[in-house]
Amino acid sequence: MATTCGLAVANLYYNQPLLADMGRSFHANAHEMGYTSMLTQVGYAVGMFLFVPLGDIKERRRLITLLLFAVAFSLVGVATAQNLLWVNMASLLVGFTTVVPQVIVPLAAQMAPEAERGKVIGTVMSGLLFGILLARTVAGFVGGAFGWRSMYWIAAILMLALAIILWRLLPKSLPEQSLTYGQLLKSMGQLVVGQPILREASLMGGLLFGGFSVFWTSLSFFLEGAPYHYSSEVAGLFGLVGVVGALAAPYAGRLADRYSANIIVGIFVVITLLSYLSFGLWGIKLWGLVLGVILLDLGVQGAQITNQARIYSLVPEARNRLNTVFMVTYFVGGAIGSSLGSYAWSKWQWAGVCLAGSIMILLSLLVWSWGRLSAARSGSH
Repeated sequence: MATTCGLAVANLYYNQPLLADMGRSFHANAHEMGYTSMLTQVGYAVGMFLFVPLGDIKERRRLITLLLFAVAFSLVGVATAQNLLWVNMASLLVGFTTVVPQVIVPLAAQMAPEAERGKVIGTVMSGLLFGILLARTVAGFVGGAFGWRSMYWIAAILMLALAIILWRLLPKSLPEQSLTYGQLLKSMGQLVVGQPILREASLMGGLLFGGFSVFWTSLSFFLEGAPYHYSSEVAGLFGLVGVVGALAAPYAGRLADRYSANIIVGIFVVITLLSYLSFGLWGIKLWGLVLGVILLDLGVQGAQITNQARIYSLVPEARNRLNTVFMVTYFVGGAIGSSLGSYAWSKWQWAGVCLAGSIMILLSLLVWSWGRLSAARSGSH
């Protein structure tokens, strides 16, 4: 399940180190290419809203297999794109159909014993995080050696292989609820209204992932100019640096099992803010950039896993819907961050990128602080 999450979610991130190369193919500037990254994440948010809740009312193995076939078709669309509009529409479809990880994570939470839920979520999520980070490294190398289109052909073949393997290996997983699709979507609104922890975790996640996307969308443009003059392969290598954060993911889950998840998540937000301090003060030095990437990935991934452990304990029979609310907000934040990152780069270069990312992380810290104040007030009453 962890491997599937990693290989599937990677589809969303192959474009980030390749944006500069893709821009040259279509004679597009950094701001225009930012839309490719943004539309992929918008598609993911919409796909999660429409497909992931189905995990609460449909047999999950079939749902996962059908989605993998659909994403393979979408990836072929990107590989064969002839202009910027085509690549943007195909990228939107890739995001729309790459929602398999968000069906698998609640399935893993359901299968896990309650005392080990955080650890199990952390293990499956570590696969997902490796996919997010290594996608950039692999795409950078494949794009540099064979051209950016070849990465999408390889990804399409991987998705077809996964569809066949999972159909054979996954157990049948029957739904826990008998709702209509309309009732299912309506109940998500009721969950948002009735669960303050879900609202807090979702808003924090969206803002944190926005800050994360600001950096990764603009990195390839920063690295190809002064003082670095690096290629897309080197931009992709920074994904390897972020693996340090992914390695910490299972431990973040264990911390959430053992201590107050409300406090742990705040610590991870502060770590994320420190990453932008490193980018802003020492980003023109390689060690400053590397330190920042480690802190950024550690903070964002640790906060995500802790937040997911918090929300999965709220309404056990609605885990897919809880995950949908959380992850849709998460990727709407990511889409805003992608657009903001490319815009800040085109207007104010690296200083603008650091400012835009820092503001999103600070807003997440404010949401967390407000949640602690509200909890203290309700406790005193």
